[in-house]
Amino acid sequence: MAEIVARFSRRGPASEETLEAVHAALDELWTDAEFLSDLDRMAFTTAVIEASTNVIRHAQPDDGAELQLGVDVTVSAERLEARISEIGARHSDPAAEDAAMPEAGAENESGWGLALIQALVTTVTFEREGGSNVWVLRRNASNHSG
Repeated sequence: MAEIVARFSRRGPASEETLEAVHAALDELWTDAEFLSDLDRMAFTTAVIEASTNVIRHAQPDDGAELQLGVDVTVSAERLEARISEIGARHSDPAAEDAAMPEAGAENESGWGLALIQALVTTVTFEREGGSNVWVLRRNASNHSG
């Protein structure tokens, strides 16, 4: 297993304020991972923010639950990984939806998010853990093939 060189965790209400805190934490994280290419940092940041935004806009709270957004990021020299949790959410699986990019100029932008995330990272998985839906995003560092 590769040595973790940088990490952060954030959890809060599924809101714009929590999203801003995640974005700030990512910006700070890159100071500890300057060895990564700009492309890796930019692509991974975009994927994490897009998945987090998806939680805020589309996740449905389970009966009586307060919807929370949790983001855990780890970085090694070989891989960037984010676990984005829809805490207290109804079970759903966005991966079961068609993730093809909509036609250019399409009126409905639905479907762009997952397709964009898939284009930016090496793998995207979606799991159910307890009362949470969890997105797992992994991007292999461009200077490594593993």
